[in-house]
Amino acid sequence: MKERGLGKGIKALLEDFDLVEDVSKVKNVDISKIRPNPEQPRKTFSENSLKELAESIKENGILQPILVREKDGYYEIIVGERRWRAAQIAGLKEIPVIVKNDLDNAEMLKLAIIENVQREDLNPIELATAYNELIEKYNLTQEDLSRMIGKSRSSIANTVRLLKLPQKVKEYIVQGVLSEGHGRALLSLEDEEEIVKLAKESIEKGLSVRELEEIINFKKKEYILDKNVSRETTNEKNVNQDLLNIEEDFIEVFGTKVSVIGNLDKGKIVINYYSREDLERIYSIIVKQNT
Repeated sequence: MKERGLGKGIKALLEDFDLVEDVSKVKNVDISKIRPNPEQPRKTFSENSLKELAESIKENGILQPILVREKDGYYEIIVGERRWRAAQIAGLKEIPVIVKNDLDNAEMLKLAIIENVQREDLNPIELATAYNELIEKYNLTQEDLSRMIGKSRSSIANTVRLLKLPQKVKEYIVQGVLSEGHGRALLSLEDEEEIVKLAKESIEKGLSVRELEEIINFKKKEYILDKNVSRETTNEKNVNQDLLNIEEDFIEVFGTKVSVIGNLDKGKIVINYYSREDLERIYSIIVKQNT
C-alpha cells in the first residue's frame, strides 16, 4: 500500500531550513559522527566538483550548515551530503549542523529529493528516479508534483519516461556521454538492441539530437516499407518465377535491395537506398543507361 501524502506542505519544510536566522540552532559536530542518508536520491558526485568545493571550504569554511537528525548514536544527513563529503576532503574535524529530529522517514526522504530537484544537482536518470519515487511512494500525480516543485507536468512526464530505456543507455546518460534529449529520441524505438546500438553510434560519431532523430525517422519509414513489401510479395509475387529472376537482376545492377511487386503485366519496382550517396549512385546508374 502506498503511503499517504505528507501532512506538512513541502514549502513549509523547505522554509524550516533554507535560511537559518536563529544561530542558536547551529552547532558544530564531529564529522566522524555524521553519516549519509542511504535513501538519498543522488547517487553520483563529481570528484572535480567536490575538490573545488573542498578548496572553497578551506578558504571560507562551510557557509550553510547541513541538516541532520539524531539516529542510533550518530547524525544522519537530511540535506547537505555534498558539503559533508567536501568537508572530509578539506580535512575538517567538525562541521556546522542543524539538528532536526521532528521529521519522520517519509518527510526526510521527500525533503532530500525536493532539495536536490530544486537545486538541479541530479543527473537526468537520478531525477527521473526521484520523480517516480515521489509519485509512487506518496501517491502523487504528475500534476501534484508539478505544483510542488515548479516544473511543468510535461517536463516531469518526459523525464520519468527515461526509466524505460535499456540499462546500458541509462548508464550512458548518468555518465554524461549521452544527453537526456538523445534518450527521449531513442524512446520512440521499441527494439532494445536497436536502441543500444544507436546510442553507441551517437556517442562514437558525436551525433546531435537532431541527427539522431533523422536516423530514427528513416529507420521507421524503412520498417514500414519492408513490412508492406513483405505483405504484398507474399500475396502477389509467387505468380511467376520470372519476376524473381528480374528482381535478382535489378539487385545485381543497383547493389541494393530491390523488390518487384505485381505481375508481368503491371506492378511497381521498389529500390531501397540508405544514404544520400547511395541515392546519387543509383540515380547515376539509371541516368547513364538512358543517355
